[in-house]
Parts: sequence; structure tokens; C-alpha cells
Amino acid sequence: MTLTEILPSLRKLSDQEKIKAIQFLAAELAKDAQNSAFLEDGKTYEVWSPYDAFSAEKTLTDMLQQHLQKETKEINDIPKTL
Repeated sequence: MTLTEILPSLRKLSDQEKIKAIQFLAAELAKDAQNSAFLEDGKTYEVWSPYDAFSAEKTLTDMLQQHLQKETKEINDIPKTL
């Protein structure tokens, strides 16, 4: 069935039925877009987790230590006027 064949029937619908038709079409488009652009049913996908990410832990720890050393140095460089 083509759009040209459907249009006369759509014009005969009440406003409420037209809104339902629009909602149906929007849901169908969203479902089609989701199926084709996103995840496929039954397929497995790898998901990254910080669990066992030891290099990331080391990098963050090193950055934290550098930050703390810098803060400590700044505090120690403040002149003691008392």
C-alpha cells in the first residue's frame, strides 16, 4: 500500500485518531532507528570497567601525589610571621 492510497483514509480520521496515527508512526520510526543504529539483538558488546584497571589506578595515584606535594610545598613556602 502506498501513501497515496492511505491519505484519503487518513483525512477521514478524527483528530484523536490522527494523533494516535502520528504516535504510532513516530514509535515505528524510533524502533527502526534504534534497531539499525544501536544494539543488535543477541549480540554481545564489550563494556569497559575500572575493575582491574591497574594502570589507570597508578596514573591517578601519581597525579594525586604530585598535587599533594605541590600543595605541601606551597604551604611550606608561606612566610611565618608569628
